[in-house]
Amino acid sequence: MILRDPVHGLIAFEGMAERVIRSLLDTREVQRLRRVRQLGLASLVFPGAEHTRFSHAVGTAHIMQSLQRRLDVCGDELPADQRLDDEARAEGLAAALLHDLGHGPFSHLFEEVLPHAKHHEQWTQEIILDPSTEVHQALESISAGMPERVAALLSGDYRLGYLSQSVSGTLDVDRADYLLRDSHMTGVRYGLYDLDWLLQALTFACVEGRWVLAVQGPKGLPPVESFFLGRHFMHQQVYHHKTTRAADALVRAIFTRVSELISDGTPPDPLLPAFRAAALGDVVSLDEHLLMDDAELLTCLSAWERGGDSTLAQLSKRLRCRQLPKTMPLPDHRPDLWSEALLRVEEIVATGGLRPDLAVWLDVAEDVPYSEPTDGSTDGMWVTRRHQPLQRLGDASFLLGELRNKRIERPRLIFPVEFRDEVVAAMHQLLE
Repeated sequence: MILRDPVHGLIAFEGMAERVIRSLLDTREVQRLRRVRQLGLASLVFPGAEHTRFSHAVGTAHIMQSLQRRLDVCGDELPADQRLDDEARAEGLAAALLHDLGHGPFSHLFEEVLPHAKHHEQWTQEIILDPSTEVHQALESISAGMPERVAALLSGDYRLGYLSQSVSGTLDVDRADYLLRDSHMTGVRYGLYDLDWLLQALTFACVEGRWVLAVQGPKGLPPVESFFLGRHFMHQQVYHHKTTRAADALVRAIFTRVSELISDGTPPDPLLPAFRAAALGDVVSLDEHLLMDDAELLTCLSAWERGGDSTLAQLSKRLRCRQLPKTMPLPDHRPDLWSEALLRVEEIVATGGLRPDLAVWLDVAEDVPYSEPTDGSTDGMWVTRRHQPLQRLGDASFLLGELRNKRIERPRLIFPVEFRDEVVAAMHQLLE
């Protein structure tokens, strides 16, 4: 099986890998990812950001395959029971392809706007473990008990800990693909790094009796530093872009209003079953969750724009026509002022006749460029140097040592554009 990819070029899955990937690609749960954008509403800012969770899943499986080739080269030092075997290879590829299976519409945003929503990781586990899904059946057809083992790999409870670490860890195949893919599709170059050299620099280390992935220093440090710095810059330039955050806030307002209408007994039409269940506090079934994708949600927004509730209609129109709220940054070193700033803007908007809870938000985007355990655990990244003891990555790298576990906050107010002059004047007065 050969696929053309804008990021990795030709992607080839052959032999066992082709059997695994082809079996899973044809399932309805994986095909659904074609209808879920990778970056949610970011295309409102970056016109090229139309790529999907499906293309990211394929790219992640490709990088897992490349990583496994590297692990074979440096695996001679491992005990026999810790080396990659055919079963682990297949399950690693499957986990890489399926890691985002549970995502809902509009990327991570959907988990935030639905009351009591499960995280996508929980949905992914349910999809893999439920015997009624095509993914479960495909995995079981490859090997008996494979669904349970793949689910364990994704949750970090797998016989080869380093393989779980490579799917969801400090430096994993998920991030390795989405940084390059998001950079390429948005046209923002800050997320680019040397993937080939990064993979070449990986090796194994035994930390307190546990085999983990490590970086060969000093040659491995530059690509690893570039990886984490690139992720940090992508948060600044793309993931936390002010206009994307404003669009996200507008979606929150839409679903707040939808929930109110459902609770009042006047739900908008059409309405996906998952919305009704979530608003009423009922359990959202797996089938209801799988019905949701970006296309279904956009269809709802189009109908709501012409519906009978004027508030929901106006909010839906603003999102569909990109009539987005404005934003104003707040000083990140003065959190004591954030609540007061929010209160003042809410008063301005209320005086203007709008509901503050549907029109004003204090948005605090957070990012930890490089996180490292401080509890004495063996998790995280390690660096090996010839004739020297193992080091934490944050100790071996000056750059990452400076960024280690530092939380960066970017506070901003989000408010309707028609109140811009009044808000600017009020904030100048407050911040003098």
